[in-house]
Amino acid sequence: QVQLVESGGGLVQPGGSLRLSCAASGRTFSTWDMGWFRQAPGKERDFVAAIRRSGDNTFYADSVKGRFTVSRDNAKNTVYLQMNSLKPEDTAVYYCAADVKRGSKWPGANGYEYDYWGQGTQVTVSS
Repeated sequence: QVQLVESGGGLVQPGGSLRLSCAASGRTFSTWDMGWFRQAPGKERDFVAAIRRSGDNTFYADSVKGRFTVSRDNAKNTVYLQMNSLKPEDTAVYYCAADVKRGSKWPGANGYEYDYWGQGTQVTVSS
């Protein structure tokens, strides 16, 4: 059974930073491709960032490129999202997701290719 648990959300002022963590259960975490998505009230779920199983390939939405950094520590079964220069429009519930199929195709921004999702953590950017 795969479980993903996000943490690190909260209230931050514009221009501030937060680091989200997603802790995963399972002994084969290093073979999973991981992604971060977010959903603001009344809006569709949007892709934020993705990282390949080895950690050497990353991909970002244009809206966060240069401000957010995704990383992973396979020894700790954890993926991170470092968020800097936060803006009010970054306010959303942030979810991590795992593709555990171990195929050659990288799910990247395609949410339908991810198999498991966390419960989400709220990020609010406001003065």
